[in-house]
Amino acid sequence: MESYFQLKENRTSVKTEVLAGISSFLATAYIIVVNPTILSQAGMPFSGVLTATVLVSFFSSVMMGLYARNPIIVAPGMGLNAFFTYSAVLGMGVTWQVALGAVFWSGIVFLILSVANIRTMIVRAIPRPLRFAIAAGIGLFITLIGLANAKFIVANPATIIGVSPVTPTILTFLAGLLLTAILIVRNVKGGILLGILFTTLASYPLGRWWATDMEPLITWQGFLSAPDFSLLWQLDLVNSFKLSVVPVIFAFVFTDMFDSISTFVGLAEAADLMDEHGEPRNVQRSLTTDAVATTISGLLGSSPGTAYVESAVGIEAGGRTGLTALVGGLLFLPFLFLAPLLSVIPAIATAPALVLVGAFMVRPVTKIDWFKMDDAIPAFLAMVLIPFTYSITQGIIWGFLSWTALKVVIGKRREVSLALWIIDVFAIAALLL
Repeated sequence: MESYFQLKENRTSVKTEVLAGISSFLATAYIIVVNPTILSQAGMPFSGVLTATVLVSFFSSVMMGLYARNPIIVAPGMGLNAFFTYSAVLGMGVTWQVALGAVFWSGIVFLILSVANIRTMIVRAIPRPLRFAIAAGIGLFITLIGLANAKFIVANPATIIGVSPVTPTILTFLAGLLLTAILIVRNVKGGILLGILFTTLASYPLGRWWATDMEPLITWQGFLSAPDFSLLWQLDLVNSFKLSVVPVIFAFVFTDMFDSISTFVGLAEAADLMDEHGEPRNVQRSLTTDAVATTISGLLGSSPGTAYVESAVGIEAGGRTGLTALVGGLLFLPFLFLAPLLSVIPAIATAPALVLVGAFMVRPVTKIDWFKMDDAIPAFLAMVLIPFTYSITQGIIWGFLSWTALKVVIGKRREVSLALWIIDVFAIAALLL
């Protein structure tokens, strides 16, 4: 294990990697319940999607750990599941079987692009200031997710967003945030995991005694449930290959590709997971794993799998190798039978960790030359649009397009590579479609 994962070279240990894997799992485990909730609105059986979600997360994360050796969890992506349900099935009127076929074909496109090293070329075409900005933008995005999960930030018709009034829930979140911050500052091993456990335990009185001001945070839905394999191999490969479904396949390809690429780049920059050439470590193997995750998602009965930004929780906890992803992936498997247990870990429990990980993710922003405005403006747009649009893809699209436009107009066309021109064409196509 030491030699395979190169623990000493990465200045880590088995204990640190295991704790990091647990932390990453707890930060991403919500997808086990949330993904079926969204896809069931497309007419798919909830229990079948839950089983598919667990299997995709298990196989993909284990592959990321053993093959790509990166500490990144892979699971069905948020946003992609919403597109699957609300745009493809309910909006365009395709059946969920055809939509699963579109997921499969988009995975095949990913595999071709990955094996041909085209996706790696795309990564290398991203200008360094945009890489730093993407890392910082993802950090702000993760923080926003954490604040929203804690209901600290709420919708406000007058100001778009606002701060929630002080409630027992908010006080519990703030207590968890303070404790987790103290543990991180004091470099306590497993500090993030301890913060998650503390906030979970502190939430129990809310669910039992203070449920009058809001819905209970802690619910008990049982202990065991049998897996449902009814969605395996239910995709429609023939009808999903028709011309009318091409826009759906293209949307999956483009959105998933740039979500995963930007996640790899952002996490690598923030955690210094770089190779000797200054590129994200094992990027081709990581992107190949992401492609396999999407392909098997269609076969198993889920929306596309992708790299998870919440992996930053485990990375901040010290995870630096594939052992973190391996541990996180293995922890998904028991929930084929234990899914009801997730009800005892409320969203508020991981919210402090997500908020504080933002501080870790924004570090690369200091590497941007903010006085070189033709670099700074595209970087700024990419950074702020990721959280403001609630979409990593939108942030990176407008970062690319503004970079190209500014460089051309001011006479620095040579700073726009051929690969970036090609990316811009697909970015515009994605916006139009």
